[in-house]
Amino acid sequence: MEMLTIGAFAKACRLSPKALRLYDELDLLRPARVDPETGYRYYAAGQLEQARLVAWLRRLGMPLARIRQVCALDDAGAAREIRAYWARVEAETAARRELAAFLVDHLSHPSRKDTTMLELRYSALSDPGRVRTANQDTAYAGARVLAVADGFGSGGAPASTAAVEALRHLDREPLPAGGVLNLLEDAVQDATRAVRDAAGTDAEVGTTLTAAVWTGSQLALVHIGDSRAYLLRDGELFRITHDHTVVQSMIDEGRLTPEEAAAHPQRALLLKALTGGDDAGAVPDLRLHDALPGDRYLLCSDGLSGVVPDEEIRAALTSASAPEEAVRALVGAANTAGGPDNVSCVVAEVVEAA
Repeated sequence: MEMLTIGAFAKACRLSPKALRLYDELDLLRPARVDPETGYRYYAAGQLEQARLVAWLRRLGMPLARIRQVCALDDAGAAREIRAYWARVEAETAARRELAAFLVDHLSHPSRKDTTMLELRYSALSDPGRVRTANQDTAYAGARVLAVADGFGSGGAPASTAAVEALRHLDREPLPAGGVLNLLEDAVQDATRAVRDAAGTDAEVGTTLTAAVWTGSQLALVHIGDSRAYLLRDGELFRITHDHTVVQSMIDEGRLTPEEAAAHPQRALLLKALTGGDDAGAVPDLRLHDALPGDRYLLCSDGLSGVVPDEEIRAALTSASAPEEAVRALVGAANTAGGPDNVSCVVAEVVEAA
């Protein structure tokens, strides 16, 4: 068997000797032989293909733990895992791409001013549903702040209330010009601390949060979990948030179709939420959404979106004469579909100011 020194092997596979020593320690790429006296590592020529695969995967940014899993698979399985990994990367960067586009546009047109004065008409409604005895949802609608939170765990109701209460003060405070995202991020940090205070040290207690702050021409959205925000514009319904759930990640990676996800046993399992634990990775999505007269926005818990099809949601938003009628119709639709969960809705309509 042809053997290569660590230096020759490193040169052939384009990994540094330092990286090879690390991968040996991590049991990712073991040398074929180690000299018992000198400790010098030797590699077989047949290991070059695996070493090159490791090098390529590191260039993709794949974590070492996942590389170990990929290297243990056959070629077809490895290809599926790489495809799934890259789909996840693209999904996770989508929100940052939108924020970057907004910042470029905002900084390129610093003197642009809106000529049409707009305002919101709004309504909120929360209902325990037909099965649950308690309501762990919280819904709020004000002149500037819209919010829906869906609590879970033994202290889910206090957690959802705490998250929404942390944002309500924005209804009363003046918004700094151009700084609404910074203000919203500060408010989200307040909400995170409030949820942790409500949950204590119980990491199983927490809440989703989907909220918006009205600037007069835009909605600044914050989102974490599987509550949702929709936009009805010109008769078409658009979902403008991305679920932070296991099944949504599997859809993003091409492992599930949306139809399969609807019946998946883990469809309610969250990847991110505000909880009593110290989860530094649970960072909410932030974005700005330009509003137009006639737009209708819906914020809802999964007690609605999980049982009422999008087409029925679109029909209810389209046919309602006012936000109050829309929230009643939507909650009624969820309960007609069995009402298996608490259901909360906030509907806001953009109108020209009188």
